[in-house]
Amino acid sequence: MPNPNAPYDVLITGGSLIDGTGAAPRRADVGVRSGRIVRVGDHEAGAAARHVVDASGLTVAPGFVDLHSHADFSVLDAPDAEACLRQGVTTVVTGNCGMSPFPDAGENASPLYAGRETQWDDLDGFAAAVDAARPALNVAPLIGHGALRAAVLGQDRRAADPGELALMCGLLASAAAQGVFGMSTGLIYAPGSFADTAEVTALATEAARHGLLYTTHMRDEGDRVIEAVEEALTVARAAGVRLQISHLKAMGPANHGKVADALDLIDAAVAEGLDVACDVYPYTASSTKLTSRLPDWAMDGGPAALLDRLADPDSRERILADVRSAVGRTFLPEGVVIAMLSPGPYADRIGDSVADIARDRGVEPAAAVLDVLAAHNGEVMIVNHAMAETDVDTVLRHRISAVASDGWVLHAPGEGHPHPRSFGTFARVLGRYVRERNVIQLVDAVRKMTSLPASRLALPDRGTVAAGRIADLAIFDPEAVTDLATFAEPWQYATGVRHVLVAGELVLQDGETTGRRPGRTLRRTAAS
Repeated sequence: MPNPNAPYDVLITGGSLIDGTGAAPRRADVGVRSGRIVRVGDHEAGAAARHVVDASGLTVAPGFVDLHSHADFSVLDAPDAEACLRQGVTTVVTGNCGMSPFPDAGENASPLYAGRETQWDDLDGFAAAVDAARPALNVAPLIGHGALRAAVLGQDRRAADPGELALMCGLLASAAAQGVFGMSTGLIYAPGSFADTAEVTALATEAARHGLLYTTHMRDEGDRVIEAVEEALTVARAAGVRLQISHLKAMGPANHGKVADALDLIDAAVAEGLDVACDVYPYTASSTKLTSRLPDWAMDGGPAALLDRLADPDSRERILADVRSAVGRTFLPEGVVIAMLSPGPYADRIGDSVADIARDRGVEPAAAVLDVLAAHNGEVMIVNHAMAETDVDTVLRHRISAVASDGWVLHAPGEGHPHPRSFGTFARVLGRYVRERNVIQLVDAVRKMTSLPASRLALPDRGTVAAGRIADLAIFDPEAVTDLATFAEPWQYATGVRHVLVAGELVLQDGETTGRRPGRTLRRTAAS
């Protein structure tokens, strides 16, 4: 144990403490020694500290926990994670939407993990790579159902046989033993979308056996969003697993308002005794793969098979009819913006909408979608404007919703035209939804960024400010914290977060990164 008579490593004075529990702000100093909080309250007269942070006029809070991130795509290339630190984020949860870089699925992996240099056999391999990169923040990994399925069944659109299901459960059990925090599904993405409810339930049952969280990007977020919520609850009920519904939303004007019904279903399940919660990002656009607009059968066999179908006139016409049927409902061509492409003829259309491309080429929007996919090997990311701000407000206000970015860009500038949520999610909630619009109160916003997500992961040493906890802390100006990234100009860091500590080390000081990188891979079975 640290010597109680030793000087503090860091002493934070004069700040207004919001401790993450939902309690009212209070004036309190925070003393940090050997990576942990050792005192909360007035510091002793004459107490020495190696570094004093004057937090007068600022709010001192736990470091923010981003419950839904895709930083496993990017943390090795950008371990400084400046986009996160400038929002006060100290822990990112990876492996969401069914996608994780382990187990190694080889050529069957998601294109975002394509190439063995970015895949690992298991969590141990991934964690070793992350820790060797010395990230500035912590990484809390999930294992993806899509990765499990790709490793065992490849990209085939069929049911798993008993032996294959047993192999997937075995890989999940091994990951649990190595310390993953949960299993995620991406039931809107191939190959996860090929799984029926029984397969998902079997894996969720295995997850529950090991005390893991089950997080899901549901099977539908548009016309059948309520049915998708019902499926998620059915799985949780049958498996006895803790459930996290990722980025709850309703896509398309015909579905706006359905989030209230979805939350009613969740509330009823909680009253029944299920452990269910959700998360939300503060934007009216999502970001996803353009292939998610296609029918399931078109993705059978993986990207190469898709390209063959797009080249076959009869198959292309079938796909075209399916995409066409969603136009004006869940697919709004003016709002579908090209965010990133593999090299090819449409590389100069990044930032343009599908409607722009269709008009310029004299084709219908559905045909433009297929043309872009065919020209870029099916590897196209989009920003999709199809949500209502009233729905965002509804979900954000709900007591069980955590704030999460669904982002993956960690450093600016870079290539493409990404969703601004990577740079602004947490600052946007504090600035726009708390200070400007008064949708929620500051103490509740902090709770939704700290103790609530930490509790979903069962991270006992993070998420609140109390003696004995890990000193992951965010210190910000509540009157100035602002997201600057926009859909038109996304490559901009947030402002107003003044200082950030990770494991007791200042990684952001006076609004600038320090170069220190004390983060690590967190594991569920390890002290964290």
